[in-house]
Amino acid sequence: MRLTVLGCSGSLPGPGTPASGYLVEADGFLLALELGNGTFAELQARHDPFGLGALVFSHLHPDHCADFTALTVLRRKHPEPPYDMRERRLPVFAPGNAPARLAAAYAPSEAKLAETDLSDVFAFHPLRPGVGVHIGPFEMWSLPVDHTTEAFGVRVRHGGRTLAYTGDTGPCPALDELADGADVLLSEATWTHSPTRPGGMHLSGRQAGELARRAGVGRLLITHVAPWSDRDAVLAEACAEFPATVLVEPGATYPV
Repeated sequence: MRLTVLGCSGSLPGPGTPASGYLVEADGFLLALELGNGTFAELQARHDPFGLGALVFSHLHPDHCADFTALTVLRRKHPEPPYDMRERRLPVFAPGNAPARLAAAYAPSEAKLAETDLSDVFAFHPLRPGVGVHIGPFEMWSLPVDHTTEAFGVRVRHGGRTLAYTGDTGPCPALDELADGADVLLSEATWTHSPTRPGGMHLSGRQAGELARRAGVGRLLITHVAPWSDRDAVLAEACAEFPATVLVEPGATYPV
């Protein structure tokens, strides 16, 4: 299993990097985690987007799902698709309101929205806390986390290896269960630590490092650092709590 970073900028795209987007690959199967602003171009630079096997959204803030509209245009409008999009609908695992929210993002007017049903080319599946699902060669579980909208963290397992991904979240008990014993923890760390930071939004570098240490993970990958945050300071905070920490870079690939 390997993880490729399409983008890792927190809350919005930053200079030289798209927002959140990751690919998880094993046995020739391509699973996308998030598809935020700017990530669809990076996906096309590496793979044929028609080769995606499934897509997972942890939540529906634009920096995690905005480029779904571009994928929709491709799947609905391409003049010569390699297969029948309606016969091979792309599985999309996401919060339960995803079909309505994503249709609203795609439709250019209220009139078009009234007749827009993206289930013609996508098969939507709501994320269900603690319920395992098989996606290609992977097993995936999701748990609700603490954010400003319905949001989930996910565990992806293959070949005896586990990747845990926090999505966007503030500190919460679910994170310890999510990360417990994972080989790789991909954790957001939007900013440096401050007791005045609002709860229920994001983790600091220190909090991500503390989580990795408590959960006994093999390695911590830091992502989702906001463009206005000091990346080196966020990394230093995490490393002080958990030395086996790496700050991910756009375009990089990491073994799990």
